[in-house]
Amino acid sequence: MTILRCAPYIAKQIMRNPIRSLLTISSIALAMFLFTAVQAMNRGVDIATTATANDTTLVVYREDRYCPATSELPQDYQRRIEAVEGVVSVTPMKIVVSNCRASLDVVTYRGVPKDSFLADRGDAFTVLAGSLDDWHRRTDAALVGEHLARRRGLEPGMRFTAAGITVYVAAIIRSDDPQDQNVAYTSLEFVQLAGRDQLGIVTQFNVRVVEASLLEPVSNAIDEVFRTAQEPTATFGEKAFIGRLADDIIELVGFTRWLGPAAAIAVAEFGDYVMSVEGTSIPVAATPALIVSGLIICTIIGVLAGLVPAWQASRQEITASFRAI
Repeated sequence: MTILRCAPYIAKQIMRNPIRSLLTISSIALAMFLFTAVQAMNRGVDIATTATANDTTLVVYREDRYCPATSELPQDYQRRIEAVEGVVSVTPMKIVVSNCRASLDVVTYRGVPKDSFLADRGDAFTVLAGSLDDWHRRTDAALVGEHLARRRGLEPGMRFTAAGITVYVAAIIRSDDPQDQNVAYTSLEFVQLAGRDQLGIVTQFNVRVVEASLLEPVSNAIDEVFRTAQEPTATFGEKAFIGRLADDIIELVGFTRWLGPAAAIAVAEFGDYVMSVEGTSIPVAATPALIVSGLIICTIIGVLAGLVPAWQASRQEITASFRAI
């Protein structure tokens, strides 16, 4: 009730000097925006690169290669990888990206064997719209991550083109895995033939092992198998692989932490922004906790901003203050 009684005086103070009020509000809004943007990027990096005890996925890449366009491995490596002790499943992938450099708007195509992909990963995502049967039936069909779909305004039944590849949207999927949120899964053969005729050539193998403790020994065993091959491999845990490719993004986020407190939940949460580099995705992950921390910081900023006017007012005579009101 006290605040309501003071409302007319507050409104009068705001209207008396609109320029000062606008500058104050804009400063706090900018501070909130920067804080949320920085923290959302930081959270995304943590999600995408911090390994946990539940991680059981390895990525087998071509040694000394970075961009997917330069990583070429024979698809028949799959049989030899499957023979390594501790390996549960192997999924060959052909990856094509619209931009191999760091960007906020990258379309990533991942060509996969449909049957084995659904058997191994089908329970990891939810179909929000469309049909898995439609994806399985059509050669040119794509399962599109929900963030990519929202950003591009895609719905089942539509067609879209990126990186010179045109696909039919069969379904929109939701997943907790950041790599599924900004991707279009298509048939392996379709992607192999969409650009250069590269049947039998893949970008990488995603390997699932029995348990997290086997990640290092299995990765070493795989690289040893192909150590003297014409196309040697470099195998990493999935989170380590993403962190290795995203060094520039991680350094950028580390630098932005020094820009000061600030933020914008609406942009980070509803903009569906994903930082992508070389076919891997790092989400801009805003959380409700950012709202609380941002409000606390803005409160501190507001108090500090009011100290000087309060000090000036305290030095005036009471009668002069009433005449000003």
